[in-house]
Amino acid sequence: MRPVVLFDVDGVLLDSRAAMLATLAGVATAALGRRVTVADLPPDAITTPRVEVLSALGVPNPDELCEVWWDPALATAAGTALFPGTVEGIAALRAAGAATGLVTLQTRDRLPWLLPPEVLDLMDTTVCREDAEPKPAPDGILLALARLGATPRAALFVGDTLTDRWAAFQAGAAFAGAGWGYAGRRALTEAGCPVVLKNPAQIGPGLLDLIPSGRAPQQVTTAFS
Repeated sequence: MRPVVLFDVDGVLLDSRAAMLATLAGVATAALGRRVTVADLPPDAITTPRVEVLSALGVPNPDELCEVWWDPALATAAGTALFPGTVEGIAALRAAGAATGLVTLQTRDRLPWLLPPEVLDLMDTTVCREDAEPKPAPDGILLALARLGATPRAALFVGDTLTDRWAAFQAGAAFAGAGWGYAGRRALTEAGCPVVLKNPAQIGPGLLDLIPSGRAPQQVTTAFS
């Protein structure tokens, strides 16, 4: 069976930390009628669901307000950029025979202005916020695998938060933590993630060695750890 490597977007392929924090502050500012800066956000804002962060700041009806203000705030926030080597790594994975895909909380409309065409063209499937129950539910991973005709035992999910790890575990897929992402290498390691990648240059054919091939995902250990 063809192996599958699925990726989260933010914090894994896309360096969007500054933009996401600025967007949170921008939505809070618009909702509260007073300036809210990134410094006013809680320390764990980047790894906390946006609704929880905005609620803690006193924003009423954050879900509804995000529908109105999130995209304009994100579009005008500080620029985002791909982590170096990600395009080359994904291309090498595909050349090695893997199928690739995205499982992201971003909406489908946003992806073309967040990711360049060369990334989107390398994906065999993309599961967005509107397609499935968001992580930590496993639904997005399972949907991507169903579209590709693959089983969880043939798959690896690369994410950067404990929410991503839990989604992979529930789906029955192997997980590799992106240590350069939102949660950080230390948090992923201390939480017991068996594989934590050190830098984006490790995206490539070597990831195929992490697919469990019949072992439980939590038992996988490699030199990446």
